[in-house]
Amino acid sequence: MNRNKIASLLASINPIDFVCISGWVRTRRDAKTFSFMEINDGSCRSNIQVIADDTLKNYEAVKKLSTGSAVTVFGVLRESPGKGQRWEIEASAIEIHGLAPDSFPLQKKRHSDEFLREICHLRPRTNKYGAVFRIRSALSSAVHQFFKDHGFFYIHTPILTGSDCEGAGQLFRVTSMDMENLPKISGETDYQFDFFKKPAFLTVSGQLEAEMLALALGDVYTFGPTFRAENSNTSRHMAEFWMVEPEMAFCDLDQNMAHAESFIRYLVNRALTHCADDLELFSAYVDKTLLTTLNKIASSNFIRLTYTEAIDILKNSNKIFQYDIDWGSDLQTEHERYLCEDHFNGPLIIYNYPASIKPFYMRVNDDEKTVGAMDVIVPRIGEIIGGSRREDRFDVLSERMAEAGLKQDDYWWYLESRRYGSVPHSGYGLGFDRLIMLITGITNIRDVIPFPRTPGNIEF
Repeated sequence: MNRNKIASLLASINPIDFVCISGWVRTRRDAKTFSFMEINDGSCRSNIQVIADDTLKNYEAVKKLSTGSAVTVFGVLRESPGKGQRWEIEASAIEIHGLAPDSFPLQKKRHSDEFLREICHLRPRTNKYGAVFRIRSALSSAVHQFFKDHGFFYIHTPILTGSDCEGAGQLFRVTSMDMENLPKISGETDYQFDFFKKPAFLTVSGQLEAEMLALALGDVYTFGPTFRAENSNTSRHMAEFWMVEPEMAFCDLDQNMAHAESFIRYLVNRALTHCADDLELFSAYVDKTLLTTLNKIASSNFIRLTYTEAIDILKNSNKIFQYDIDWGSDLQTEHERYLCEDHFNGPLIIYNYPASIKPFYMRVNDDEKTVGAMDVIVPRIGEIIGGSRREDRFDVLSERMAEAGLKQDDYWWYLESRRYGSVPHSGYGLGFDRLIMLITGITNIRDVIPFPRTPGNIEF
């Protein structure tokens, strides 16, 4: 194959007589009878130098190549006598696929993240974003490898749904009806004319369906896009985001927490061992403490404390927070980061939250005030995993749904699963985009996914 060979060539021990590389011109400069080019094919952040001389048939065209142009280079790989690179290619032929004009926006200079978000179709060609998306690819593979090694089945849960897993109502509605001429009955939209004959939405989670598979297959997981119509324009939220959601039968809260901890450590270790070259870029230019943070997560035993203990620590901290701290209120990112970064100086898991602030499907504890919920907290990010033991008792689940104002007819199948051979089961959701933020040190979630979807923005 022509493409994605630079990484393997740069790692070569012995020169290869003849090579073929396809990629994009990063820089070009001319000498008297030579043209020196830096070519990158996306396989790594390093470029390879190409030397083209005036014996090439299309040398005059080669001298017009500018940053961003696409070429295929044929030539001899040799050790470079110059400084800054081990190998270079002496070109015997260069095929020009596409010229980039001088107006190509990614010239050899630093560009702001804000500017690059405006050209998401081009930003993967930069060193930073090429590295981000290679890491994203590597950790996507690592997710599947982890669950394969632990005997999980990979399942596909629906993207279209008729129910709200979280009960928050922040759903994108999906319809095939003409929005300019909606059928009405008694002043309300008549969904009998819609595709599914009832309201339909994009899912916020595959958890409820994953539970059904766990109650048949044992341990399962799903990994895919989820959606939330939350009008939040922060550096931590997007309308479309990716979730890893394992569900485990015959699993209690302690086992769930242990599994989540081992999963995070595995992914961080994979990044450190398989993405070292790209991580060097982020350690040098984004967060100089990055490798220290990642190594600590990879080698730490996560501290565990109850929500009540966390509230007591926050109240006694003498630190002024933007959000008030009271038992019964949800922990905010500033609270989580204080506990993780300042008080404990390491990753932790908070569990047993008030039932009033958690969804209906979490198992009510014996105190009848808290539920078997848990959140994994890591430095710089705060919550990266949220999970729980699921409520497996029919009567209690039914009561919780009524308290949440949910129509049980919409969840008849979920309730029915508790009638037939219900077992203790648990699961969690990992925000994959937040994982990439943790691994790279990037502070804005818009910069770890190729095409971010946020309020007012659905370009590309």
